[in-house]
Amino acid sequence: MIDVVLPVLNERRALPWVLGRMPGGFRPIVVDNGSTDGSGRIARELGADVVEQPTPGFGAACFAGLTASSTEILCLMDADGSLDPRDLPAVCGPVVSGHADLVLGKRIPEPGALPLHARVANRLLAAEVTRRTGIRVRDIGPMRAARRNALLQLGLEDRRFGWPLEMVLRAASYGWTVTEIEVV
Repeated sequence: MIDVVLPVLNERRALPWVLGRMPGGFRPIVVDNGSTDGSGRIARELGADVVEQPTPGFGAACFAGLTASSTEILCLMDADGSLDPRDLPAVCGPVVSGHADLVLGKRIPEPGALPLHARVANRLLAAEVTRRTGIRVRDIGPMRAARRNALLQLGLEDRRFGWPLEMVLRAASYGWTVTEIEVV
C-alpha cells in the first residue's frame, strides 16, 4: 500500500473523479484545509481517510498528510482534477525500485489548461532550480513521490505555497536523486 496525500480546499466537484480513479494499492488521505463546501464529508463518503488541517496553507495541508501517513512510500498530488491519479504508479515506480529518492510528475498540459503566466513562471522557476542545484527539472509540479521517513528528515518548514519548491531544494542539498516522469 502507498499513501497518497491530497490537500483539499473546496474541491467537492473534483473529488469523485479523483478518488474514483485512484489505482489499486494506493490509499487516499484527503487533508481538508478549511473547506466550506463539504469536501471532507464527500471524501469520507467516497472511502478516503480524511485529516482536518485548520491551519491555512498548502504546505500545512501536505505536512499534516505526511505525518498522518503510515506507509514507507508516499505520493502527493493536487485534488482539483488537474492530474490523473492513474499516473501515480509511474511516478512512484523509480522510488519503489530505488532508482530515485524524489520523483516529480512533469505536467504536459493541454493547450489552454494553464494560464500563460503560470506556464512562464513555472518554466522560469524550474530553470532557476536547475541552475542553482544542478538537478534538471522542467516542472515544479504538484504530483510527486518519495520515501515518507526521508521526507520527514528533510525538515521542511514552509507551510504556505513554497512547500513544493522547498522540498526540491532541500532534496538537492541532501544529495537526493531527483527525476521527473511525464504525467497528463
